[in-house]
Amino acid sequence: MSSEHYTPAVNPLPPVVVALVLFIMGIELAFTLGARGLVGGPGAVGWRLDALQSYAFSADIFDWMVQNGRWPFEHVIRFVTYPFVSGSFTQAVFVCVFVLAMGKMVGEVFGGFPMLLIFVLSGVGGAFAYALFLDPSYPLVGGFPPVYGLIGAFTWLLWRKLSLVGANQARAFQLIAVLMGIQLLFGLLFGGTGDWVADLGGFATGFGLSFFLAPGGWARIKGCIRRE
Repeated sequence: MSSEHYTPAVNPLPPVVVALVLFIMGIELAFTLGARGLVGGPGAVGWRLDALQSYAFSADIFDWMVQNGRWPFEHVIRFVTYPFVSGSFTQAVFVCVFVLAMGKMVGEVFGGFPMLLIFVLSGVGGAFAYALFLDPSYPLVGGFPPVYGLIGAFTWLLWRKLSLVGANQARAFQLIAVLMGIQLLFGLLFGGTGDWVADLGGFATGFGLSFFLAPGGWARIKGCIRRE
């Protein structure tokens, strides 16, 4: 006998999460296979380097644009493209794991398009933080800043839930505190490029956007304004 109301053991992933992961891993597989000479011919060996030169976010280029008041599209687009160019296969895998986990939780509550908007704009926020608070000589690559934006949205959900039950809302920030602590420890032990600043900028962007993009967010904000 078959049941009319079948409930899957695992909830399906939002399509936008699947699309993001396939896009990131598709690019990374092309780089990896090309570097091994399995696709693309001899020129494929340099695909990753070419992509980094064209699509990674550069604080030096950002400073040049600010100083000269010129914003060429091929450089402005770096704010959006750098999360999709990973520095290594391992980085791409970790990014995809976090997108699957955080994206699923955020997407199920916020919806697919708001979740994608948080991902993209958190990457932009992370790049701005990286350029404004540091003087980095290394380009910013990889999807961790927008991943931290999803963590920011997830933290907002916890923060909101704790406020509704009258619990200590500071508990919602335990995850980001642990992750930042691990990053700082690794930076002290093995050195680092200051990427944690971009990650923190992505987290703050994702958390802030959640006030507007969460279901009923605009209504709550208008209500607060009217009460004032």
